[in-house]
Amino acid sequence: MTRSGELLSESTVREAIGWLVHVIEAAGALIIFVGAVWAFARFATTGVRRRSLIGEFNKIRLSLGRFLVLGLEFQLAGDVLRTAVAPSFTDIGQLAAIAAIRTVLNFFLTREIAQERAEIERDQKEPVPASVAG
Repeated sequence: MTRSGELLSESTVREAIGWLVHVIEAAGALIIFVGAVWAFARFATTGVRRRSLIGEFNKIRLSLGRFLVLGLEFQLAGDVLRTAVAPSFTDIGQLAAIAAIRTVLNFFLTREIAQERAEIERDQKEPVPASVAG
């Protein structure tokens, strides 16, 4: 058997990678969608049970942020995979721009998640002030 007969054709590889890109991007979109639905449901149920959402609001935002970061990572993985087979300079430039935008979004989301987590932990460690009887 000849060497060329053993290897997959470029069009076959492109088609397979195209399919994988769709699967990975769909997974990222699904993660973001599930996170948004979960956060909305939790927000709504907390609002119905309590009059004040202040205590739970940061926890809900923190969880939603985690879903967003994970979903964006999947989206970026799809973009990287899309340019894996014989990319042109235009493809590489587009990937660089998309990667930069998503990396900046991830950076700020991750930073906000860390700040929210620290705030929640600080609030949980602080003793509740005793009311002063007058």
